[in-house]
Amino acid sequence: MSPLSFEFATATRIVFGPGKLSEAPGLVRALGVQRVLLVTGRSSTRARGLLAALEALGLPVRTFGVDGEPTVELVREGLAVLAESRCDGVVAMGGGSALDTGKALAALASQGGDPLDYLEVIGHGQVLTRPSLPFVAIPTTAGTGSEVTRNAVLGSKQAQVKASLRGPQLLPRVALVDPDLLLGAPPHVLAFSGMDALSQVIEPFLSARANPITDALAREGIRRSARSLRGAVLSGPDAEAREDLALASLLGGLCLANSGLGAVHGFAAPVGGMFDAPHGAVCAALLPSVLDVNLRALRARAPEHPATPRFRELAVLLTGREDARAEEAVAWVESLREALRIPGLATYGMTTERLGELVSKARAASSMKANPLVLTDAELTEIATRAMAGTAA
Repeated sequence: MSPLSFEFATATRIVFGPGKLSEAPGLVRALGVQRVLLVTGRSSTRARGLLAALEALGLPVRTFGVDGEPTVELVREGLAVLAESRCDGVVAMGGGSALDTGKALAALASQGGDPLDYLEVIGHGQVLTRPSLPFVAIPTTAGTGSEVTRNAVLGSKQAQVKASLRGPQLLPRVALVDPDLLLGAPPHVLAFSGMDALSQVIEPFLSARANPITDALAREGIRRSARSLRGAVLSGPDAEAREDLALASLLGGLCLANSGLGAVHGFAAPVGGMFDAPHGAVCAALLPSVLDVNLRALRARAPEHPATPRFRELAVLLTGREDARAEEAVAWVESLREALRIPGLATYGMTTERLGELVSKARAASSMKANPLVLTDAELTEIATRAMAGTAA
């Protein structure tokens, strides 16, 4: 047995609970910020109260909206706004796109240079060396866990792929998670973000880099997501469900940042670059077939791998039944995807003619490195083909 070796890093401070948004202005001021860049989603309506509260403390605020998923071009635009407004701190309030944009802006504003200097895969991959501007992350969806991750995912229109800025500097100084911010979220947003969060506790649990800390967090996240996601989408999230979904998302971020992901996100990065597709919906379409193919590959080629028996534990966590078989994990996830009416990748323009391109890009994705084992091109093609229709088999 190999000796245990791992590391764990997260945001400097995590603040969780209903009503905690009211504490955000004081937390920002305590960081020594004098002028705030407030990054929001395409609409800044939900951030109006925060903006007013920041200004009431004497902190001038400049807003920057993120319309869609972040791109290299968008970050360049945001850096120009930051420089022009002389903001010395960044607060991002919104979904994963707003949070990732905020993280990238806070890091690059102090580092200098162009996003492509530091992006993985499609950029030069230079190492970030300088501390970021003070950054506070406030998620309004329960999916990405970006508030506690050390990367920011940016798309490139030219390369038609998504890649990460990565480094400990991207960890927020404060992650503020208020489950009440999920009130009024549309069902499709809850579905897409919730499936993203579920995949981000499942993949680290099966990861080649799993460790005891992330294992404990993943188990808790899987249980909470499994008991609340379906009802929250179909009937609306009550206070308990909001807490479950917000916490599952936070736990997913902690897990992926420290144990990696797998083939779901290995595919999701290039799909998001090739097509205009919501990240969570892509993950949901991929998750059943990735689980199925991984389970078969492990049994055939690596039956002694630690992830092999974990599939049965995953089935127990998802179904709540101690006698659940490993295959039932796949069936449970597929049943959830169908209940939430999440479409296959063909809906977003994926065709059989582009399967080769997708497989090639997925194989090179950084997330693929933590998959329990290396999948063959035939297995990767099978996953993508099934995900086109959104079916597990």
